[in-house]
Formats: sequence, structure tokens, C-alpha cells
Amino acid sequence: MNVQITVEEVFDNYHKVVSQKGRNEGRFTFTAAEAGDHKICFTPSRAAVAGVSVSGKIQGTIKMTLDLAIGETSKIERTDKGKISDIVGKVGDLKARLADVRREQVFQREREAEFRDQSELTNSRVVRWTIMQLVVLGVTCAWQLTHLRAFFIKQKLT
Repeated sequence: MNVQITVEEVFDNYHKVVSQKGRNEGRFTFTAAEAGDHKICFTPSRAAVAGVSVSGKIQGTIKMTLDLAIGETSKIERTDKGKISDIVGKVGDLKARLADVRREQVFQREREAEFRDQSELTNSRVVRWTIMQLVVLGVTCAWQLTHLRAFFIKQKLT
């Protein structure tokens, strides 16, 4: 069953402070901005009520436990502060983990840049060495051709 929760300030011409739809279980907490009388209304929604219809009226039971805590040092507020401090601790842990992940990303980027530079240097050396080998091979071919030509002329084969 869903419940519509409305809180109004009686001392301020019934100014609506809270109006929200609640679930069938759970807690509802609100903090008054000003001291004074407040009116709290819990209105069940008919569509979610499970009951038997007798002469057009829905029959069923509703159980509600109401625990009001007034004051700064109430048990409910202390438990809420404890939960909030737990959440703050978890957020701090997540921030630390996020910082670690970012540091790791920066480290990986630096390693990648070093690897890329080393790879480009190696590739340029391979290209230079290949060009030098081609030049030496070309010079050797030209030298062999001139010597073979001279040899064949000497032997009077041409």
C-alpha cells in the first residue's frame, strides 16, 4: 500500500512543508525549519489496498507505528548521523580509489608514450639499415657488372 505523506505548518497558515508519496514500508524523516505546531497527514492510496469489497466499501486493516523524535539528541537522529558518517567514509574511500585509478591511468599513458617513442625509433633504424643495405647491394652489383664486362672483354667473349 502506498501512503501520501503531507506535513503542514499550523502556525504559518497551513504552509505545506512536505508532500511526498511513501512506500508501504520504511521510514519518513523531516526536520522543521521553524519551531511551532505541525500537522502530519498519512493518506493511504485506495488502488494499492488489498481488501474485500463489501457493499462498495473496501474492508481491510492498516497497521502504522509512529515514532516521533523531538530534540537534537534523539536516538533516531544519532543513528542517522552514524549512517551519514558511514556514507561519508565510503565516499572518502571511493575518492581515494578514484585517485588511485587516475594515477594508474597517467602511469599507463606515460608507459604507452615511451613504448611508442621506442617503437618509432626502432622502425626508423630498420628503414635506415634497409636503405643502407640496398645502396651497398646496388654498388656491389655495379662493381660486379663492370668487372664482369672487363673480364668478358679481356677474354674476347663480346
